[in-house]
Amino acid sequence: MTAIGETPALPLNLHEYEAAARELLSPMALGYVSGGSCDEVTLRANRAAFDRWRLLPRVMRGLRETSTATTVLGQDVSLPVLIAPSGLHRLAHDEGELATIRGAHGACTIHTLSTASTVPMDIIGQEGPPWWFQLYVFSDRGISRDLVEQAAAAGASALVVTVDVPLLGRREADERNRFSLPDGLVMANLQTPKHMLIPATEGGSGLRTYIGAAWEPALTWDDLDWLASLSPLPVIPKGILHPDDAVRAFDHGARAVIVSNHGGRQLDSAVASLDALPAVADAVAGRGEVLLDGGIRRGTDVLKALALGARAVLIGRPVYWGLAVGGEDGVRHILELLRAELALDLMLCGLASPAEVTRELLVRADTPVTR
Repeated sequence: MTAIGETPALPLNLHEYEAAARELLSPMALGYVSGGSCDEVTLRANRAAFDRWRLLPRVMRGLRETSTATTVLGQDVSLPVLIAPSGLHRLAHDEGELATIRGAHGACTIHTLSTASTVPMDIIGQEGPPWWFQLYVFSDRGISRDLVEQAAAAGASALVVTVDVPLLGRREADERNRFSLPDGLVMANLQTPKHMLIPATEGGSGLRTYIGAAWEPALTWDDLDWLASLSPLPVIPKGILHPDDAVRAFDHGARAVIVSNHGGRQLDSAVASLDALPAVADAVAGRGEVLLDGGIRRGTDVLKALALGARAVLIGRPVYWGLAVGGEDGVRHILELLRAELALDLMLCGLASPAEVTRELLVRADTPVTR
């Protein structure tokens, strides 16, 4: 127990942040943040996939220090961990996405602002680069056009297009809690009450009703071409799992792809993001950068993703935990924990930087080591 006047100890890792956040978030917010779809097979698989790999370190490499710094689309970052697009951050902290981008900038990495941000992008833009904007394509294409143009004007440096939500996955926690936006919270990048609010419904999830009415279910590769034509921002499709889709994305002008199953929140029993990564990286064959989200909790997770072909990873749920526990400082501390773990893991593997990570670092957990 913390004595009166004593500063509470900071969490030592992301798992401790999660435990602390569970005590602070409302039941509705916790269900929204933590839940997956249906039986949550894919949600669990995202974590289990990392356990199937083991690191094979080298020793006597003469290293005195390591660096976690790298670049993503030419942007310098202090570690290969970015903040994934995730909405409604004011559910976790009053400052919402403003605290998130400040925490990201404090750790010298990139925040991806969601279409469903509760802080408008012109306010986010005042914090300066780097930040990306994530777009859900609306059935009313004028809304999508306006969002892309606003993002470019506000200083976003890339456009992340989520492509795996033709309809919302069956998120039973949100159904059970009848998810809606609390009074005073709106999706601040949109212009009309019809699109800014997620009202309560008589039964089920208000978010599911909203998405079914507002978002375009029938995206095609031509839409990627159209979005790329609206601004000079590089386009990054998010939600790629099949290697052929990754190839097509680059055929249609993508600068990078994000291997993702939406954190296990869309198609349940979809392949784990990490399991999809090697085939995507092989198929892309250096045409552009491959990023990954889903299940990152430790520096060793980052290392495994890099070894399997990712340029960098993105984290989603841990950001809400950091916000709930400490706002801006919590977000920054989560990133600093991952950076410190990754620096140590690189040193223990005999590697000086992320640039030296290759597939030779990994062996399957059930496979004997051979020369």
